[in-house]
Amino acid sequence: MIKYALLFALLCLVSGCTPPETYEMKPSSTDGGSGKYFQGREIADVMSSEHGALWLDRPERDVEELPNRLLRVLQLNPSAVVGDIGSGTGFFTFRMAELLPHGRVYSVEVQSALVDTLAVRAERAGLQNVTPVLGSEVDPNLPADRFDVVLIVSSYHEFTYPKEMIVAVRKALKPGGRLVIVEYRMEDETINIPDAHRMSEEQIKHEIESLGFTWRETQAILPQQHVVIFNRSQD
Repeated sequence: MIKYALLFALLCLVSGCTPPETYEMKPSSTDGGSGKYFQGREIADVMSSEHGALWLDRPERDVEELPNRLLRVLQLNPSAVVGDIGSGTGFFTFRMAELLPHGRVYSVEVQSALVDTLAVRAERAGLQNVTPVLGSEVDPNLPADRFDVVLIVSSYHEFTYPKEMIVAVRKALKPGGRLVIVEYRMEDETINIPDAHRMSEEQIKHEIESLGFTWRETQAILPQQHVVIFNRSQD
């Protein structure tokens, strides 16, 4: 991670741009951390694609995360347009798509192999309302002012550029649209997840509210994860 930051700084030096001051690079102090900090939080290292796919598709995930509880909280209108950022292999994408006979799910990943996997799985499932999207580290590449809900499950903590990503999400949401952040709880030390891959409710609210959102509610419905819901603030 540090080498990428140094490369960015070098490119800026050559091109004359000013490196962003939003982020700080320093020695890692958190289990699973990258050495890059945002608003006092160490951003987590991104899991490898091979390990990540195994983790996302683990059989016990239904029991550990109780996805149906989260889907009920989302209260999706059948015609809603939803973004699933960091969708992985489609764990939530396909569940939401089945609830949206007149809507659509934009399933965003930054790895082209995962985007291809999403497309194949959507076709096999006969789900024509799933649009796989190749995003970048700074932009999910979603249409502006179109989304009713954007869901980010256990991915926000790994965003290399969280400020840029959330600003882009805000542009994609309709006025009053909802952003739902789901993260393993930092407050619970019994959760066997590296510290950098967990977040406190306070830190989630602090970061997201600073980027043009208003906290709406926190739902304590999942065994190990926060469900923190925000509205896009008025312009």
